[in-house]
Amino acid sequence: MNNQLKKLKVFTILYVEDDSGIRENFKEILKHYFKDVFVAKSSKEAYQSYIKQKPDLLITDIKMENMSGIDLIKKIRQTDKNIKIIITSAYTNLDYLLVAAELNLIKYIVKPITNAKLFEAFDSFLKSNSDETIHILKDNWYFNSKKSIISNEIEEFILTKKEILFLELLLSKKSVISYEEIFNHICDDNLIMSQNAMRQFIKNLRKKLPLNYLKNIQGVGYYIDV
Repeated sequence: MNNQLKKLKVFTILYVEDDSGIRENFKEILKHYFKDVFVAKSSKEAYQSYIKQKPDLLITDIKMENMSGIDLIKKIRQTDKNIKIIITSAYTNLDYLLVAAELNLIKYIVKPITNAKLFEAFDSFLKSNSDETIHILKDNWYFNSKKSIISNEIEEFILTKKEILFLELLLSKKSVISYEEIFNHICDDNLIMSQNAMRQFIKNLRKKLPLNYLKNIQGVGYYIDV
C-alpha cells in the first residue's frame, strides 16, 4: 500500500450493494484500506447504518429495490452536506449523471469496478478531505489534525490545542525544535510555561505517540524520529 492510500486508515466507510457476492468481496478489499468498514444490502439498511455509524465515506450502488441509491443520497443530503459520497452503477444514462451531479458526489464509477477506478476514487476522496491534514507518523500510526486525534489500529488519542500546535511544528520542520521555538509557538503571549510544565506536557504527549517517536537533545530541544 503506498503512502497516499495509507491515509485511508483514519477513515470509516459504508458500502451499499444488494448483490451479496459483490458486497462480501468488496468488504474484504475495503478492510485492507479503511479503519472500519460497514456494509448494507439495501438503502433502508444503509440509512440506518449511516445514522448509527456516521461514516466518513459512503459508496452506494445506484439501482436497488424499494429505495434507489439516488434516493438514499437525497435523504442523507437533507441533513448532511459534508459526508463524501461515491456512486457505482452499470448505467451511463444521462439522466442519472445529471441527477448525480446535483448531489455533490466526489466520484461516479461505472461498473465493472477495477482497481484503477477504485484507487482513483479513493484519491479523490482524500483530496476532498484536505489530505494534507492526515500525517503518517509510523507504520499504522496516524495524526489527523482536522479531527485532533492520533490513532493506531487499537486506540485513538484526543489531542489538546497545545499538543496539536507542537506536533504540527515538528512535522513541518522535521528538524530539532529549540525550547524557545516551542514556547513561542504553543504559548499565548500572556502565558509563560515553566520548565516543569514543559516536561509534564512532553510526558503526556509521549503517551499518545509511537514508542520513541519524540526525541530530546538535552539543552537544545526536541525532534521526531522519521
